[in-house]
Amino acid sequence: MTTVKISPKYQVVIPKEIRNKLKLKPGQKMQILQYGERIEFILLKNIKEARGFLKGIDTNIKREEDRL
Repeated sequence: MTTVKISPKYQVVIPKEIRNKLKLKPGQKMQILQYGERIEFILLKNIKEARGFLKGIDTNIKREEDRL
């Protein structure tokens, strides 16, 4: 586990190993959520990056007789 320090301006530096693993770039946006005593950072991705992520998904759904 990595420990970080809050600066006098309430800033936190994301450690290099985490930046590399998540492929973070300057200017990317993150959503911040608070759960009790915990803070979570969620990387917001551009909708264009999601293109094709459902490719190959099985769209055949077994439906009830009255739903056809």
